[in-house]
Amino acid sequence: MTTVLTPASPLTAADRCDRCGAQAYLRVVLLSGGELLFCAHHGRKFEPELKKIAAEIQDETERLTTPPATAPDEER
Repeated sequence: MTTVLTPASPLTAADRCDRCGAQAYLRVVLLSGGELLFCAHHGRKFEPELKKIAAEIQDETERLTTPPATAPDEER
């Protein structure tokens, strides 16, 4: 997804997907004004259409990935 980082505040757990109510990780600022919030799933699903109507897209889906856990040396 094309990402434009905006000076908007980071999304929090209180920000919910407009489609399903899950935690939002994408904020889409519309060309016509206003904004839409989407979870990662719905952001990917609607990506082609969102790109057509978005002035900016704030994508924070990288927060969903975590580095792999490593075992302590004595467990290897």
